[in-house]
Amino acid sequence: MSVLQAVFLGIVQGLTEFLPVSSSGHLAIFQNILHIETDSSVLFDVMLHVGTLLVVLVVYWKDILKLIVEFFRMIGDLFANLSMLFSSGRKQPHYRKIVRTNYRKFVVLIIVSTIPTGIMGYLGSKLIKDASGTLIVPGICLLITGVLLLLSDRRADCWKIPKDVSYGEGVLIGIAQGFATLPGLSRSGSTIAAATFCGLDRKFAVKYSFILSIPAIIGAAVLELSDISSEAVTGRLIGTYAAGMIAAAVVGYLAIRFMLRIVQNRKLKYFSYYCFAIGVLSIIGQFVFM
Repeated sequence: MSVLQAVFLGIVQGLTEFLPVSSSGHLAIFQNILHIETDSSVLFDVMLHVGTLLVVLVVYWKDILKLIVEFFRMIGDLFANLSMLFSSGRKQPHYRKIVRTNYRKFVVLIIVSTIPTGIMGYLGSKLIKDASGTLIVPGICLLITGVLLLLSDRRADCWKIPKDVSYGEGVLIGIAQGFATLPGLSRSGSTIAAATFCGLDRKFAVKYSFILSIPAIIGAAVLELSDISSEAVTGRLIGTYAAGMIAAAVVGYLAIRFMLRIVQNRKLKYFSYYCFAIGVLSIIGQFVFM
């Protein structure tokens, strides 16, 4: 893989990770049609996702910091309650309420949503890898993404913020993210659509989707790192892949800012038309290029 190819795929990753058109689907399509060899493809995929992960951390750093602080405060309150339980004797202890703020509820929702995503991603890892080697699977999944975006755009504006979202709805959003590990099924599109179907405020739905991607990206990276062959990694490859990672981060930052406005203005339908077009072309390409 050349530096230009790495930068090109990085740009594709940065755009499609946050715009609801599926990064994995586009990478699979470009790699199959252009026959781009990524040499140590697992490492390259990990580095591209690290680049987009950095974007989420930069854009939502205030929210992420509050979530981390509240998580540890919840742990502290839990131990305090346990201490009161075992030392109260006959007195009725005044337990601290663990989930008492929006950010604490958001922490629990992220955990609840991550569990089904992790299970589905782990059990379906071989299927996902095989699906990326074809054009027809990304094509069909892009068509499904287009339908989800159209339905989401037509959903009436809702008002739910963390305190109003049930844990069952959190599980449903996590399942949507789990299915989105298939190439062509947009992660951001699927989770934002699922969130709006559950009645979440559109701005919060976008925030939920992108912050929810953090544990998913980290988990996927940890699993993939075990498959990296140290003999295949050279200094030249690291430099090439780093160029792709930087490109993904820069373009991803612009894309996530753009996406915030698109969802609030109910313009997802334009991305659905794009997904329909690319999906059909991908299916046709299966019989032309493969």
